Amino acid sequence: MSMRSQRFALPMREAILEAGKGRFDTYPNPSVGAVLMHDGVIVARGHHDHAGGPHAEIACLQDAERKCISPRGATMVVTLEPCNHQGKTGPCSEALIRAGVSRVVIGASDPNPKAAGGAERLREAGVDVIEGVLEPECRLLVADYLTWLEKKRAFGMLKLASTLDGRIATRTGKSRWITGEAARSDVHRLRAGIGRAHGAILIGGSTFRNDNPQLTARGEHAGGPQPKAIVFTTTLPDAGQDYHLLRERAHDAIFFVNCEEAVSDRAKALRDLGVTVLASPAGPDAPVQDHLHFLAEELFRQGMPYLLCEGGGRLGMRLMEAGLVDLFFLHMANTIIGDKEARPLFDGRTPDSLDEVLKLRNVGTRLVGQDLAMACLPANSWLAPSVGELTALHGESTLWLCDTNFPPIPGQRQD
Repeated sequence: MSMRSQRFALPMREAILEAGKGRFDTYPNPSVGAVLMHDGVIVARGHHDHAGGPHAEIACLQDAERKCISPRGATMVVTLEPCNHQGKTGPCSEALIRAGVSRVVIGASDPNPKAAGGAERLREAGVDVIEGVLEPECRLLVADYLTWLEKKRAFGMLKLASTLDGRIATRTGKSRWITGEAARSDVHRLRAGIGRAHGAILIGGSTFRNDNPQLTARGEHAGGPQPKAIVFTTTLPDAGQDYHLLRERAHDAIFFVNCEEAVSDRAKALRDLGVTVLASPAGPDAPVQDHLHFLAEELFRQGMPYLLCEGGGRLGMRLMEAGLVDLFFLHMANTIIGDKEARPLFDGRTPDSLDEVLKLRNVGTRLVGQDLAMACLPANSWLAPSVGELTALHGESTLWLCDTNFPPIPGQRQD
């Protein structure tokens, strides 16, 4: 990043945090944030709040208008290239030109060919345009959007909680609670967001039978739409069994099974309850990865843009090996079980050398209560080369779920 671009890194970080406020509410659009500056001072800000609503640049201009601040001669810093097409809203490039903004600082180019071209249009109109400021961070910000565009599948996330020695439960399966109340609230916030976006949570058959989970957003994050609950299993439960997903959430439950199990008497009884039984077209001898790829693509076709796996280390490992974990969230408690028979964070691989290990890149770390929360980008994810090398700014600008976690940067002049 050039020295000219470097001086806009801190306001771009503010725009990134602003963008996070729209996370999970903008599908099928990306999360975008913007700030307006006069003489180095942030005087207005805005973000894309929901699909069909004002884009971030327009929201920022509206914020300036409410404050009786003229954008003429100002600098707008925006995480994604202003759109240059007529969709549900007009071209943001034209709105900025009409507003008299003299400089536009862009984080990442718009990957959608229908919307791209904003930077070029601004230059044609005499606006000074600076591109590529914190570009890796801004591309990570729209990792979900990139996946929808490029892969046509649900954006895959894996969430796990462990002790310092990498255990997710005791040898008897006791895991309540590994992490503290603040970390658990963080997870419910994530679930609530996925519910608002009409996404889904994935678990395996063992987690379904042993833990009898609800897979809902609860506590202060309850009250909105709940995520769909998907169980990937080889054997369907009996419809009369007392499971939360059958008794309380039948119409939100999806059981993902092979073709033979999907036409069984158990499948018919579950469908009579309102449960969805989804059959994988992959044969019974097909690799697990084939089934999982079909699931991620089928969910996206059905309008479910996010898939969060909470099914434990073995299923998480299969997803990661398949390249379907786009982001991995780990909450690590400051406790130690110290038992080699306790359930490990991951399981199911037998590498002979360290050259065969799965590698991840840390893209954000923070404290949640007394627990450490990490966001990681798997090296085998299709996103890894697309995102590029991140630039750490206090460690927080790289955290994907950062909408309410951090205050403005100390020392950065604010409105």
